[in-house]
Amino acid sequence: MEGVVEATRETFRSLVSEGLVLVDVWGPDCRPCLALMPHVERIAAERPELAVVKLEAPKARRICIEMQVHGLPTFLLMREGTEVARISKSTISPGELEDWLDESIGGAGEGDAIASG
Repeated sequence: MEGVVEATRETFRSLVSEGLVLVDVWGPDCRPCLALMPHVERIAAERPELAVVKLEAPKARRICIEMQVHGLPTFLLMREGTEVARISKSTISPGELEDWLDESIGGAGEGDAIASG
């Protein structure tokens, strides 16, 4: 996968089923979500080992419920379709997102689920 891919209800499961995937759960009325979008696009461009998928929460409510997404923005790190890390807070800065991602990727290969945020 190259760049940021927009997931739908129909495509989400297949998009996260292989490899390491950063999922950006966002909403069109979420100012922090919109402010982070350029940084998410930069992450996609700078980290070819990582697939980046955007999921618009209002259009994918059932998936958000199943994944227990309770606030926006929420970022999930998934490996082979399984969540290995999560951060969800309205005040996340681009630096915090990068730090969380670096820490989570380091731990994602160890087989232990990491939860943060």
